[in-house]
Amino acid sequence: MRVITDATDSALARRLRGAVRGEVLFDAYSRGRYATDASIYQMIPEGVVAPKGPEDLDAALSIARDAGVPLLPRGGGTSQCGQTVNEAVVLDFTRHMNRILDIDVENRTAVVEPGVVLDVLNKALKPHGLWYPVDVSTGSRATLGGMTANNSCGARSRRYGTSRDNVLAIDALMADGARARFGPANMTGGDGPDDALVADLLALGTREQGEIAARFPDVFRRVGGYNIDALVPGRPLNLAELLVGSEGTLAISERITLKLSPLPGPKLTGVCHFPTFRAAMEATQHLVTLDPVGVELIDHNMIRLARDNAVFRPVLEEFVRGEPEALLLVEFAEPDAAENRRRLDALHDVMRDLGYAWGEPGKADGGVVEAVDPGLQGRIGEVRKQGLNIMMSMKSEGKPVSFVEDCCVRLEDLADYTERLTAIFRKHGTDGTWYAHASVGTLHVRPVLNLKEELGVKALRSIAEEAFELVRQYKGSHSGEHGDGIVRSEFHRPMFGGRMVAAFEAVKDRFDPNGLLNPGKIARPPRMDDRSLMRYGPEYRVAERETVFDWPGYTGAGRGLQGAVEMCNNNGACRKLEGGVMCPSYRVTREERDGVRGRANTLRLALSGQLGGDAFASREMAETMKLCVSCKACRRECPMSVDMAKMKVEVTAARVAKYGLAPRERLVAYMPAYAPWAARIPGLMNLRNRLPWLARLMERTLGIAAERPLPAWRDDWFRTEPSDMRDADVVLFADTFNRWFEPDHLRAAEHVLQAAGLKVAHATAPDSRPLCCGRTYLATGLADRARAEMARTAEALRPALERGVPVVGLEPSCLLTFRDEAPRLLGEEWDEAWGARVMLFEEYLAKDGADVLDTLPLGPIAASKALLHGHCHQKSFGQMGAVEGVLRRIPGLAVEMIETSCCGMAGSFGYQAETLATSKAMAEASLAPAVRAAEPDTLIVADGTSCRHQIADLTQRNALHVAIILAEAVKSGQTAADKRIAAE
Repeated sequence: MRVITDATDSALARRLRGAVRGEVLFDAYSRGRYATDASIYQMIPEGVVAPKGPEDLDAALSIARDAGVPLLPRGGGTSQCGQTVNEAVVLDFTRHMNRILDIDVENRTAVVEPGVVLDVLNKALKPHGLWYPVDVSTGSRATLGGMTANNSCGARSRRYGTSRDNVLAIDALMADGARARFGPANMTGGDGPDDALVADLLALGTREQGEIAARFPDVFRRVGGYNIDALVPGRPLNLAELLVGSEGTLAISERITLKLSPLPGPKLTGVCHFPTFRAAMEATQHLVTLDPVGVELIDHNMIRLARDNAVFRPVLEEFVRGEPEALLLVEFAEPDAAENRRRLDALHDVMRDLGYAWGEPGKADGGVVEAVDPGLQGRIGEVRKQGLNIMMSMKSEGKPVSFVEDCCVRLEDLADYTERLTAIFRKHGTDGTWYAHASVGTLHVRPVLNLKEELGVKALRSIAEEAFELVRQYKGSHSGEHGDGIVRSEFHRPMFGGRMVAAFEAVKDRFDPNGLLNPGKIARPPRMDDRSLMRYGPEYRVAERETVFDWPGYTGAGRGLQGAVEMCNNNGACRKLEGGVMCPSYRVTREERDGVRGRANTLRLALSGQLGGDAFASREMAETMKLCVSCKACRRECPMSVDMAKMKVEVTAARVAKYGLAPRERLVAYMPAYAPWAARIPGLMNLRNRLPWLARLMERTLGIAAERPLPAWRDDWFRTEPSDMRDADVVLFADTFNRWFEPDHLRAAEHVLQAAGLKVAHATAPDSRPLCCGRTYLATGLADRARAEMARTAEALRPALERGVPVVGLEPSCLLTFRDEAPRLLGEEWDEAWGARVMLFEEYLAKDGADVLDTLPLGPIAASKALLHGHCHQKSFGQMGAVEGVLRRIPGLAVEMIETSCCGMAGSFGYQAETLATSKAMAEASLAPAVRAAEPDTLIVADGTSCRHQIADLTQRNALHVAIILAEAVKSGQTAADKRIAAE
């Protein structure tokens, strides 16, 4: 197997470092991380440059041209066809060249650098009532440069067109170093392409106009090949159209001028249910007569997979009726709300005319479920947007593969085409899941194939040839959205003919005679089934290894660790910059290394030996994981559920096993063991916080940031006495952090439970040593010690858990360990059912103890508003509704959730000198500003120990655990009740 080498000291890397202000990455790990995109391919780049501006682009182009090394412009790296992998120097525009340069509201235009993310642009446009309407499902990470290079389309292209229809001009750097502005004819003078180039292009358009008319399919979408039809005489000339969809092979975009549209009006969506898939396909041509902005398909496989996903299951219950074989989401978004209502009513009529209505004699089961509420529409839209990722969530060796998935045919051919293509899949022993853009005849479908096997690759080839032949029969387009790349460029010859392929090559040679820019895409491509270019080539192997966790349901070495790592399909959802929690470190650094995708790719390469024999426990792997704060957001928000927090434990444990534990990590790991002794001398233990010189000494010797005060030890720590847990109504579990540092929270929780008339027992062990979840040992890689602590605690809690007595605690990172890591560590020593009985305090009150809330004497408190920040693990396990609901039960208290990612403290992460700046930056993204903006009498609520410390450090505001607030409300209610009794 090929081992990726470190090229940091190569002559090319040295020259680039001397001339470029941005990052120059030629180490093996960085090269490996940029070797893949969301396709099946892997090509090791020469290195990576993150340019800071035009000067860096000039330098990189000049040096690469001189060295004879190709360049690959790259945005979010989410290509499904292999456009963004090559043996070239990768130009990553997302790190620095990501500015919105101008928004002209009056003329409805925007000028952006290529690294601007679509959702970021649309957020900036929204206050002006505008948006960029090429609404691709990857909008949270897709860049405008990548979308332009790919001629991206989106769900509403029937109304707004493709990128080609919405790009006005492109300022580009040519392969020879010249700059030119490509745009409408009146823009091409002065700073436009030189006259000879324009003349040659126009001559080609004139010469080939007959062939273009004969060969280019007349369908809604065609994004294959170069857009040389833009050069045909008799149509308005805009040379930017030629660069759109050129996949970085003709020029490097530096500035892109976009056409904007008014935001759509209030939307109404009709979810059309069909008893068969073919019925939905036949109906599409009739539904579009109502002129919806889009019609999106979800088939029965997608419904089933979404129902298996904890995030999407509740949403499907809102809009799916019965067991349909297919759904069509029909969206109306006219400026006039009454017109939308009229069209939605008409949709019911069309469905009845087609023979579908629930419960009507003579009609087939089907009809329309209306989605009028904007919130529900948004949730439905998210399910549709995540269609690809839902489909890719299969854990088997065989995966849905993208290669024939966005062919485009006429709507009248859609039913026959899909039926015949399904027959081709079944002929080769597989099947596919259909979804997406029914309104334009572009349905995404991925047959399930195992490309680690030669048979799977042969099936890939056969299906591609037969599918594209089928598309030709229907006079459709073999590429209707995702472009050409490696997977489809080879098929231009049978699709367009030899003369058209020669025209494409002529365009490429006229722009880039030396083949410098992303060679092998569109013109002169390799074979699409060349296994040497694939992620899982013929030599791909993963050796067996010992692991910390069992990884049930996954295949491969390391008790399934291999399969869990390989679940990452590079879709890049972890690169989103807003919304949810994932991935907080990437949001700060914008480095590929610091997202779940970057870490997963590094792990895959290490496990398979492509980074050398010792990569898994290497310093470089530790650096890759360093900024992972184990927030567990990826466990919930990654569509593939790539659990990087657990994978980090695997890496940390391997490194500790080989090199031992550093002194600072030893202090963190063994805190539960030495805490009983430390609490006896709190004055001495807290001395470091009072003596600056001691703090500086600890920073120099241990790497603990001097400017951070450490949690203060308390002499009134929470003491627990042995009690019979079997006779209790609830068992209170005192975690290490609240027990020794914030015991008031435990006392408050106990007071609230007792005020509800509950008999509260304390979780204790026979040896009287406080129980521990093992979190500190796990975080520092001491897996055996963590397992021992968990087993000891599990045995102590067994009498209560076996009787169904709930065990309740306060710290999310501790309590949820029993639901997450414990089953994977303890095996038969832990009953899976126990995890649901170990609950957070507010979870117990809101769920199993709902009657407790009804009996609690809750009265008003001094504050009238609470600002709530969620601990990452609360969010990962869907617990924020519980804490919010409990707070809302307090009379007169308004509760507002802060939309935040990780607070940035993350256990010991925020106390480490080397990660201090990143920790603060995470908090400053949204949490700290929101807290500072809050009124002085507004309560700040945070259930996580780390979160409270971060808030206090950065804002000088004290955040409270929900238990403290409830205890105050109980006291208020009890006082009011006493007064009533006294008055009576």
